[in-house]
Amino acid sequence: MIELTMELAERLARLGTAAAELVEDGQIIGLGTGSTADAMIDALGERVAAGLTISAVVTSSQTEARAKRNGIPVVSLDDVADIAIYLDGADEIDPALTLIKGRGGALLYEKLVSERSARFVVIAASEKLVTTLGLRLPLPIEVIPYGWPHTLERVASLGLEPVLRRSDAGEPVVTDAGNYLLDCARREITDPAALGAAIKGLTGVVEHGLFIGLATDGLIVDETGEINRLTPR
Repeated sequence: MIELTMELAERLARLGTAAAELVEDGQIIGLGTGSTADAMIDALGERVAAGLTISAVVTSSQTEARAKRNGIPVVSLDDVADIAIYLDGADEIDPALTLIKGRGGALLYEKLVSERSARFVVIAASEKLVTTLGLRLPLPIEVIPYGWPHTLERVASLGLEPVLRRSDAGEPVVTDAGNYLLDCARREITDPAALGAAIKGLTGVVEHGLFIGLATDGLIVDETGEINRLTPR
């Protein structure tokens, strides 16, 4: 039997519905940033409209706006002790559920929220699955604006090839935290923990897009729209 592929938007909508079903009444949850998270937030809004009572910690102004449009109450990370479940996408996912995140520009806030969450379910289309990190998309690094060219040089000294992320108008992209983003050219990352520690040790670096030991499980939608559970290997 031939299995037909499904349009990405329809696949993400189906994934968003499955992810939203993981949320339980009364929970404080974390909401990620990006197109995959958007589909989940829309599905979650339907559950809220039907009577689900939750509060959400958001990872960007974009996510905050979408959550509020969907009637989801937003609370500050400062005002919560713990988060029951965090739902977010990823740019790359390896078999150990080590992730690369940050194409949406929210990696710092996403990491802060994921570290306070009892459960982090990464939700993604199957195209995001890789055997080795680093070969699909650039690795983002968030840096302070002050002296950023010198920080870029320090990042380059690790053998990386960073460039400043700019808008279509040529201006530096600024995160919600007021920082800049460096995107490092694709390269195989054989030891994410060692690379992450080396990057984090550089003056001027705020955070990197390697999420190590944070995702607890995942939901993946394949090309036919089937949802599969993912656990670390």
